[in-house]
Amino acid sequence: EIPECLIHLIALLLFGSPEPGHRPFISGTMMSSATVASRAAMAAAASNSRIINCSSRSPASLLLKCAAGRSYSSSIPLSYNFDRAGGGIGGGAFLGGPGGNDGTGMGELSRWPITKANTVLNIVPQGKRFVVERFGKLSAIHDSGYFFAIPLVDQIAYVVDVRERAIDILPQAAITRDNVSVEVSGNLFVQFIDPERAAYGARNPLYSVVQHAQSAMRSAIGEMELDEILHGRAKLNGLIKGSLQEAAVAWGLEVRRYEITEITPDEQIRIAMDKQAAAERDKREQVLRAEGDKRRAELTSEGVKISLTNESEGMLIKIRNEAEAVKTKLLREAEGEAGAIKVLAAAQAEAIAKIAAELEKDEGKEAANLSLAREYVAMYGEMGSKSNTMIFNDRPADMSALLVQVAAAMGAAPKGSIPSLQSGQEKSDTNQ
Repeated sequence: EIPECLIHLIALLLFGSPEPGHRPFISGTMMSSATVASRAAMAAAASNSRIINCSSRSPASLLLKCAAGRSYSSSIPLSYNFDRAGGGIGGGAFLGGPGGNDGTGMGELSRWPITKANTVLNIVPQGKRFVVERFGKLSAIHDSGYFFAIPLVDQIAYVVDVRERAIDILPQAAITRDNVSVEVSGNLFVQFIDPERAAYGARNPLYSVVQHAQSAMRSAIGEMELDEILHGRAKLNGLIKGSLQEAAVAWGLEVRRYEITEITPDEQIRIAMDKQAAAERDKREQVLRAEGDKRRAELTSEGVKISLTNESEGMLIKIRNEAEAVKTKLLREAEGEAGAIKVLAAAQAEAIAKIAAELEKDEGKEAANLSLAREYVAMYGEMGSKSNTMIFNDRPADMSALLVQVAAAMGAAPKGSIPSLQSGQEKSDTNQ
């Protein structure tokens, strides 16, 4: 058996101070290594951490295994930061508690302030600031690099990480303006910009800003309706960020942004929202189908219209071509007839001129009378061949009257023609 106080002292020397809020239990109580192993196993199980192999009853082997980075606790309410290699200052895992072993320094939420021992020659890592106090009063703030500090006089009271960090805001129950219960979670992105205010503005600035973020988130949700929250996350993020920024300045923090990660309404609201979403999808489907039918009908009618237009234009062109053809034909026929008439008229004029020239002769008058008599007889013969009934004037054999009519039509009666006919008529009467 080994004294429990010895285990605590060795753990303090090797692994650092215990988790805040827990007082090291140091007493002269003697306990076996099996008891130490059982208590370590219980503490590791309570914190979901890895359980070390404590089967060995050798205290030396137990301490060596603890020094290798395993989780260890000599009693349930007491835990140490054994993951020094991965976490660095402000990091590490307190039995799987805040911070983890990824070295992000999120252990500062529950482990503030972060301090460091004065080694005379002190090195400040990149991205950190050391706040040095002399006799309990602010002396200097050192940037990355190295500086000298007087032992026992100067104390590195605060180690401030000035890198931007993301803090997970756990789901918070809130009620919207339209009385709907929701749970909202988010991520807060902050950065220390003033190490002095970070050290002296609040007892734990990160814890304060997280608490304020939770209350600001609930307050902002209470000012908005559920639909507005679901469709306006940017507005909600802006409201929360604005509320946080005003308070974070006094703590040396700058709120870079706030992002809502999840909004979970209660079960009944989720069921109603699912039904509404299904109805909206059905509605959109029907609208799209109706628009498709409408578009198809429009395209069909447009096609019919274009087809009829093309057909009518084709018919119009055909009619125009036919009319042009008829017009051209009639023009050609008229031109032909006009040419024929001109030729005929010229021939008749020439014939008339020749006849007139012959009539001027002495023998021409008798020839003309003879020709008229022949035409007269031929006319009656033609009339008799076409009809059984013939109508004559009172003196059908008297051609003198016919000649007088012809002469009147021509404007002048041939001289000597009528007497000769009359004399011929008288001779015929005498002979009779």
